[in-house]
Amino acid sequence: MEFLGLVLIGCLVGLTTVLFGFGGGFVTVPIITLVDAELGHDTARVAAATSALVMLVNAIVATVSTKRSTLAHLKRRWWLLGLLALGGGVGAFAGRFAPEALLQWGFVAYIAATAIDLLARPGFFRRKTAVADKVGEVSEGGRGIAAVWGVPIGGLASFLGVGGSVMTVPMMRRSGATMTVATTLANPLTLVIMSPAVLVTILTPAEIDAPGIVGSLDLVAAAALLIGGLPIIVFLRRRVPKIPEILHAWGYFVLLVAAGAVVAVA
Repeated sequence: MEFLGLVLIGCLVGLTTVLFGFGGGFVTVPIITLVDAELGHDTARVAAATSALVMLVNAIVATVSTKRSTLAHLKRRWWLLGLLALGGGVGAFAGRFAPEALLQWGFVAYIAATAIDLLARPGFFRRKTAVADKVGEVSEGGRGIAAVWGVPIGGLASFLGVGGSVMTVPMMRRSGATMTVATTLANPLTLVIMSPAVLVTILTPAEIDAPGIVGSLDLVAAAALLIGGLPIIVFLRRRVPKIPEILHAWGYFVLLVAAGAVVAVA
């Protein structure tokens, strides 16, 4: 029954991957934290590592299924992509040695700080385009993310297992991107971050003696989540529902807060 429940939750992961660019991190970390709570001090580590694996596979499928016209917004952004990958590898390596409490409460604190920032600063809930659109300076993809943010974004995303969308979606929004483009581009950016993160996890496995755990990966939970999520991603990626911008932004915010709350009380 637990496996079936995870498959159903995987459907939600697939839905959030398409609609919000989460790739699985927002949903996977809280769920794995609950499922593997009996692991004690290893729970947060397993949740972050398993989340990275699920996000990587989801991001690959979502990116391959994305329209090339949308992916074109990342053309000639090699410095950004390279620094995101570097940060992803460094963050994952650091996470191997971090205390469990730091991973758990770091996740909560990061989510809380992001949520407060979204409410306090303008530009996320309503796209500022009135002047820029008139002079043709900002397309639906906005001005993009400065390459200098690559290592911090990649490092925090892989260290805590939250994926890149927590930082990239708000930053792209404030650069003038629509919610649809920002959440869609979060998937290829997550792919870049999580590829080295998963590689580091595989090459530096932790010894956790529990059923279904290989190294620090809960492969049974990951498989269940992917079985539920991948078909949803494939089906919806080219049939993305049209959601009003303001509702799309608030939906992102609500799920953000919910993910932080679940990990806080786990």
